[in-house]
Amino acid sequence: MKIVMLGAPGAGKGTQARMISEKYGIPQISTGDIFRANIRNQTELGQKAKSYMDQGLLVPDELTLDLVVDRLAQDDCSNGYILDGFPRTIPQAEALTFALKSQKTKIDYAIDVEVPDDNIVQRMSGRRACPGCGATYHIRYNPPVSDNICDECGTELIQREDDKAETVQKRLDVYHKKTQPLIEYYREQGCMYSVDGTRPMEDVFEDICKILK
Repeated sequence: MKIVMLGAPGAGKGTQARMISEKYGIPQISTGDIFRANIRNQTELGQKAKSYMDQGLLVPDELTLDLVVDRLAQDDCSNGYILDGFPRTIPQAEALTFALKSQKTKIDYAIDVEVPDDNIVQRMSGRRACPGCGATYHIRYNPPVSDNICDECGTELIQREDDKAETVQKRLDVYHKKTQPLIEYYREQGCMYSVDGTRPMEDVFEDICKILK
C-alpha cells in the first residue's frame, strides 16, 4: 500500500497521513523527517543536503529523490508507506515514478484532501500560539477562556507570521501553481482519489479507509 497524500497547506493531509499510519502500520514519510534523520546520522546524502540548507538554498530535486528512494528501501516500508509533502511538482512526480518503476513497483493511491481556499485561510489565520508555554488555540474552534490570554500560563497569545492571512494566501498561490497539477498527473496514472476535507476529521478518515479497502 504505497500512498501519496495531496492537498493544500492547512487541508489536514498530515493529520490524515498520521491516522493512516497508525491504522495500517505503515510509516508516514516527509522530506523534512528524511533530511533531519540523514543529517543527524551524518550520512553522505545528509551532508550533501545540509550544505544546501546551510546556505538557505532548496535541496535539488535529484538529491531529494535520492534521499526519498533510500528511505523507501528501508525495512519498515516493506508493506507500504505514506508520502506526505513529496512529490510537490510534476518533475518530482515523474522522477519518483521512474525510480519506482525501475524497482518494479508504483504508487497505489494518490489521495487529495480537498478544502476550498477560503476555508483554509479561515482555519490557519484563526490560529493563536502561546510564546510562553507553546499551547495552541483557534479563535473560532478552540478559543482560550479569556480573550487572547493563554489558559495554561496567562501569557498573551500571538499570531505566527506563517498563519497571517496574506502569508497563507501566498502559500496557497504557490500550491495551485506548482503542486495542484499533480492531481491530473496521478489521475492519468489511474490512482487518483479525492475526499472532502471540510468534513469532520473522523469522517474524512473514514472516507479514506473506504478508498484503501
